[in-house]
Amino acid sequence: MQTPDRSHLLRELKNHLLFLKDAGYSEIPCESELFAHPVSTSPVKIMEARKKSSLSQVQEELGDCTRCKLSQGRKTIVFGSGNPKADLVFVGEGPGADEDEQGLPFVGRAGKKLTEIIEKGMNLNREKDTYICNIVKCRPPGNRDPEKEEIEACNPFLVQQLKAIQPKVVVALGKPAASTLLGRNVAITKERGTWHDYEGFKLMLTFHPAYLLRAYTIENRKAVHSDMKMVLEALGR
Repeated sequence: MQTPDRSHLLRELKNHLLFLKDAGYSEIPCESELFAHPVSTSPVKIMEARKKSSLSQVQEELGDCTRCKLSQGRKTIVFGSGNPKADLVFVGEGPGADEDEQGLPFVGRAGKKLTEIIEKGMNLNREKDTYICNIVKCRPPGNRDPEKEEIEACNPFLVQQLKAIQPKVVVALGKPAASTLLGRNVAITKERGTWHDYEGFKLMLTFHPAYLLRAYTIENRKAVHSDMKMVLEALGR
């Protein structure tokens, strides 16, 4: 088995210490259960051990985040927006240029398409009936897919967002979001429209609105319409 290099170990140590700080520790708890199995201890487990937080508390813990290199090029942290008690949460991959400027998720062209899906296709109100966020809170350069270490740094906050909201359904928008939430490579064209479990929440996979804009075919539009119809049924709508 390949031994992790020094820079990787230092990065993991830094992230681990930052999450200990976020979890309320002012010193390293050498005799805590936290270190009963130090190899398997993860930031997610550290934060799960805490009492369920509100969204504002999760955002406060995130702070002016510098946990990964995305912080070096961002203008704004894009935490999320919508109803903090929504039954439906949409999760995308990461902020784009418009989102980075405004500090809000899905406000560009893809965001307008998502709003259309929610309000015209599902007959819901985006702000009142849904909450929208991303797997990473800072814009990846050139709108590239988030990298593994960037996702790992942000994932505990996504988990806590969902635990604070307690939605009935989570919708993963596109391959990067679906792959992140399921912890494996997802072939979105084959797996969209299928139900899964994520941290105890019902998870539906569908196309990203940006993909619809690129491939605006009747087939793809019908596919998303079908996916959202199943979501509405799960919500009892």
